[in-house]
Amino acid sequence: MPKRILQGTVTSTANAQTVTVQVVRRFKHPVLQKTIKKSKKYRAHDEAGSFQVGQQVSIRECAPKSKTKRWEVMTAEMLDAHNAARAENATLQQKLDEERHAQKEAAH
Repeated sequence: MPKRILQGTVTSTANAQTVTVQVVRRFKHPVLQKTIKKSKKYRAHDEAGSFQVGQQVSIRECAPKSKTKRWEVMTAEMLDAHNAARAENATLQQKLDEERHAQKEAAH
């Protein structure tokens, strides 16, 4: 199962190797059709302690690091690897779609 990736703002760096990240999500209410904004705070592992309050960061799920930490801050290398994998999957999916389309055309 893929790991979830969220984007948010660092709100606290008070603890060693830990940052608190506030993630805001916006969605439409199913009945009222009004845009609602909800936020949630996540505690994420920051090995190097390189992030400051107010920075925008990406966090991803990981195995539990402590009682409250189940997320880790994505470094530049992690983001590059993630983006490369997404690009590779997109090109693979495009090739598969083209093959299916060609098979459909040949069947008609």
